[in-house]
Amino acid sequence: MTDKKISLKKSDKAAPAAEASFLFSRMNYLLMIAGIVVIGIGFVLMSGTEDIFNTTKLTVAPIVVVIGFIIEVFAIMYKPKVQ
Repeated sequence: MTDKKISLKKSDKAAPAAEASFLFSRMNYLLMIAGIVVIGIGFVLMSGTEDIFNTTKLTVAPIVVVIGFIIEVFAIMYKPKVQ
């Protein structure tokens, strides 16, 4: 029987370090936070048990919530300009 040694060689070239890149930019995240805040304001306007037929609760609050969702869609679709 012959003794065979197995040698493991590391490649001469080191693998390039993986760059940590995020899916969205900082602007996307700021717009998402702004959208969440606007949606929250809409739900706060909608809450309460006094005078449930108030114009604020029936008209203004749902419009504010929809604007918040539009901001969220824009935040997801926004692509910053490449420098």
